[in-house]
Amino acid sequence: MSLKGVPPAGAQRSNGEELDQGQIHDVLRNTRRRLVLERLREADGAETVRDLSEHIAAVESGEEPPPRNVRQSVYVSLHQTHLPKLDDLGIVTYDSDAKEVTLDEHADELRVYLEVVPKYGISWGEYYLGISLLGLLVLLADAVGVPVVSGLDPTLAGGAFLLIVALSAAYHVTTQRSSLLHRLRER
Repeated sequence: MSLKGVPPAGAQRSNGEELDQGQIHDVLRNTRRRLVLERLREADGAETVRDLSEHIAAVESGEEPPPRNVRQSVYVSLHQTHLPKLDDLGIVTYDSDAKEVTLDEHADELRVYLEVVPKYGISWGEYYLGISLLGLLVLLADAVGVPVVSGLDPTLAGGAFLLIVALSAAYHVTTQRSSLLHRLRER
């Protein structure tokens, strides 16, 4: 079964057209566009083109402050190519006169593609799976009579793991800008 042309759930442009996976991957294939989206998320959704180009040039050059020629190259490419493309797709709003960029309402649809997990880190899904499996193993160990674990009250042990999952999920939801909680707060 091919997924070509099947958009992610809810991926629509402001004019009602859906973004297909090709468009999404085309946007995210470019490092500068990815850095724009990451930086805008860090900056609470708004940034000037100058600040964006300064940040991206520093990342690309590895120097702080970045060399003027790198900063200028980034600025020109953002202004002429990348920001208009993101604006046309409804991912950002780019005011070319004021040189300001803000995340558009559909930017969160790309978040799942931008989730970065460090080389030796784990994703949230792996974390939840690990906690759940550990809880099940503790309950199983109690059921078969493993010496140290069999002294635990199974209801208390299961409740403790459920509490860990609930607290972790609460943290995850409050820090994830694309959560239902965030979308309701912004209305």
